[in-house]
Amino acid sequence: MLSKLSLYFHTLRYLKLKQFKYRIYYFIRNKFRSLTSFSYGNIPLSKSPQNLSLEPSIKAVDSVKYRDNSFSFLNLEKTFENKIDWNDSTHGKLWTYNLNYFEFLHTSNISKEEGLRLINDFINQIDKSKDGLEPYPISLRAIHWIKFLTYHKIAEDTIAQSLYNQLWILIDKREYHILGNHLLENGFGLLFGAYYFNDKQIYEIAKEILVEELKEQILADGAHFELSPMYHQLMLYRVLDCYNLVKNNSQFDQELLSFFKEKAQIMLGWLEQITFQNGDIPLLNDSASNINPTTKELVIYVQQLGIQSKKILLKESGYRKVSNSNYECVIDVGHIAPDYIPGHAHSDTFNFVLYVKTKPFIVDTGISTYNITERRQFERSTAAHNTVQVEEYEQSEIWGGFRVGRRAIPQIISERDNEIEATLKHSTCNFIHARKYNFFENRIRIQDKITPRNQAQAYLHFHPSINVLLISENTIQTNIGKIEIKGADTIKLEDYQYAPEFNLLIRSKKAVIFFTENIEINIMLTK
Repeated sequence: MLSKLSLYFHTLRYLKLKQFKYRIYYFIRNKFRSLTSFSYGNIPLSKSPQNLSLEPSIKAVDSVKYRDNSFSFLNLEKTFENKIDWNDSTHGKLWTYNLNYFEFLHTSNISKEEGLRLINDFINQIDKSKDGLEPYPISLRAIHWIKFLTYHKIAEDTIAQSLYNQLWILIDKREYHILGNHLLENGFGLLFGAYYFNDKQIYEIAKEILVEELKEQILADGAHFELSPMYHQLMLYRVLDCYNLVKNNSQFDQELLSFFKEKAQIMLGWLEQITFQNGDIPLLNDSASNINPTTKELVIYVQQLGIQSKKILLKESGYRKVSNSNYECVIDVGHIAPDYIPGHAHSDTFNFVLYVKTKPFIVDTGISTYNITERRQFERSTAAHNTVQVEEYEQSEIWGGFRVGRRAIPQIISERDNEIEATLKHSTCNFIHARKYNFFENRIRIQDKITPRNQAQAYLHFHPSINVLLISENTIQTNIGKIEIKGADTIKLEDYQYAPEFNLLIRSKKAVIFFTENIEINIMLTK
């Protein structure tokens, strides 16, 4: 009981007062509404929908597929024989959310008529909707509906009325109890709705959210503060769509235009820095491939909109990248962030990802699920990353799928072009872990020290394309180069499940290096 109370205390102590206030307010309000049989009714349209102008945006990602009542998201497919069940939970809540986002309206094979049929089918069943009337899916659905209606020049009273009602439900349920990317998505959806209906009241609500949250959520080096390259791509995509909206329509004097442009420039600058030459993003924190537009697609969209990125230096995000003609290495020396919404953070301090000649070599385990399972817990754990674990202690106290209790405290000791050294005070024990990276033309040296002296294990996760052999008690040979380890007690090669996408696991190899107090790892690449 004391342990559980401690876990809750160290989790809740970081929340903002606003989050507490809204959690309590929504809880009491929902209880009261359930007693009074509350329901949302029709809200009279303030104005008829506008004929918006939008430049072409990015199509749906390849992982979103639709054909003849068959939907595929997150590498999971579901075919509805007759009526679509918009509450279908066969594949879990995240899949149901994706069904209700309506991003499939932007797949290349869907016609205007089929898109309209699906929108009207949802409207006809909206009284039974559950997950679909939560604020997050309403936010995304509003954007996707409005873009679809605009590109196809559709104006239907039934759709307009339903969409307007949903926007006011969204306003009633704004996610101030969560904050982070959820509240930003609320703002993005409301901005599209404000322009579509030329509604000044909705516009002012959207503007307040977006200005306040983008100022806080985009760090000085351009990173989105949840420190997931995947979510960063998504937030940049939304900012670009909003810039497109404001640039090409004049309902509200374009007062947000320069603001969105400035954020897009530094966000793209960060994304270009963190992206590998082959276009991959490092799968740091909650990141997966084939979920959002790629960096290349976002760069093309930026250029189409007439925006230029700003060159930035990685700093506030806690990420660093060292590159030369032979390799690219991304390192995490940052804190669990943000303090009050660490749901997408992992216990991965001093983790690194290494690409050699544009090919993945040492990779992050990635994520395959948001379901609260043992797999989700493992993918967030220290052992799933290329760092060091002291005995069985986690660096940071990750739990509950999206929670963090006590957090590791890293501190950079020195930083030069070819060297970075930092220390980490563990959250759940009294150990200090020091890690030092040195970078050479064809070699990377990693030195780890545990204080006070104790047993620990370092992890190296190899990409499935890498052939790995333990050829001696201190040397690992691969098809890209060899790794020599000094100070190891034992080295083991084990299987692990690499998760480059949701619901996709690929067997690969990892090295588990057991040591006491000190270790030195030399990664020597083939010339």
